[in-house]
Amino acid sequence: MIRVYQTVGEELVQLQDLEGKNLWICLIAPTEEEIAEVSRKTGIEGEYLQHPLDDEERPRIEFNADQILFIIKIPVEKKRRNCIFHDTIPLGIIITREHIVTVCLEDTPLFSELINSPDPIYTFKRTRFLLQVLVKTAALYLRYLRQIDKRSSELQQNLSHAMKNEELLHLLEVQKSLVYFTTSLKANGIVMEKLLRTHLAKTTADSADRLIKMRPDDEDLLEDVITENKQAIEMSTTYSVILTETMDAFASLISNNLNMVMKFLTSVTIVLSLPTIITGFFGMNVHLPLQGWPHAYLGILGTTAGLCGLVTYILARKHMF
Repeated sequence: MIRVYQTVGEELVQLQDLEGKNLWICLIAPTEEEIAEVSRKTGIEGEYLQHPLDDEERPRIEFNADQILFIIKIPVEKKRRNCIFHDTIPLGIIITREHIVTVCLEDTPLFSELINSPDPIYTFKRTRFLLQVLVKTAALYLRYLRQIDKRSSELQQNLSHAMKNEELLHLLEVQKSLVYFTTSLKANGIVMEKLLRTHLAKTTADSADRLIKMRPDDEDLLEDVITENKQAIEMSTTYSVILTETMDAFASLISNNLNMVMKFLTSVTIVLSLPTIITGFFGMNVHLPLQGWPHAYLGILGTTAGLCGLVTYILARKHMF
């Protein structure tokens, strides 16, 4: 799918074709034909348009004479087995002399955040557009991290009342989401640090006609984004550590409960084995003590009950029940 936007005045307007300059071309799970069309009309290398469609693509920066490719990881929300979990997917941002192209596997909330942003989105300000994407991405990570923390607390509360496999599986999904977030945030941070450190405007000034111009206010905004990204990394790492320790505690609790059940069943087996041993002994077809006593049956029952009671008392004193 291809969406085309252009800033007209202070508004972001959706267009019906790829004609014109200073466009934001948004590719969402594009077909081969759409990739070929965009490549033909913008002059962007086909590989640049295809790299972000690889789910395992790592965040990085690539540039040549007249185009720059940024790949970052953005968060997405998914549902599986009636469980909401979070993952990350690549987002490619390609900047040329005339256009900005974004390529992604899914239509994510990030795009609606940009389109409906209260702050103006200028498609002719390439650096500011790139930084606004980074700002929205960091904000989206922070929002999802708060949702994950809330969801984790709810699952832990449910587990404290009843141990169910479903809650444990959901906690595992939450833990996986935090691992994905932490890894992606750190990789995004490297890209941002490189952008700030090298000021790509200087690196590509001669060959790319200053595709990226880092003004002082842009530098400040990028530093703010890096700070937010670091905050998200700290939150994700903290939540992950807490959740890991919580799951370890629940694992120990489950193991302890299992040990208690096994200990109880062992004690019951010992007590119940006494009547079997005694009745088996007196059931032998040989001359036995008390066989001439008229109250032998009641005596055996009483002795058996007494032994069972004594063993039960001893085991109870040893906290076996």
